[in-house]
Amino acid sequence: MTASGASETSVPQTRPTPEVVAALKRYRVGAWVVGVGLLVLVLVGMPLKYLAGDGTVVAIVGPIHGFLYMGYLLLTADLAYRDRWPVGRAVLVALAGTIPFVSFVAERKITRPLRDAA
Repeated sequence: MTASGASETSVPQTRPTPEVVAALKRYRVGAWVVGVGLLVLVLVGMPLKYLAGDGTVVAIVGPIHGFLYMGYLLLTADLAYRDRWPVGRAVLVALAGTIPFVSFVAERKITRPLRDAA
């Protein structure tokens, strides 16, 4: 504890570089776009396809999500490189775009320390 009553941390907080901040913003947008696309695919397209026999939404949103996911992978790799993430962390974050709702959780978890340091 310091004299002010705040506890000290063993890891010093450093401000992220402008390149990391820019990569973080791009990653956040990509994570949300991929997450919303996957939710539309899973919560709208799949029920329509299998319950109503109409595969139109899956036929349209499926390829779009696949294309956007490739962009998400590039944005994740860019942020991981610029912020010097371990490979395992980068792989887990990249996989987050394949499970509904998880891209939102990963985005919050990944960006919180960087936002707090900014």
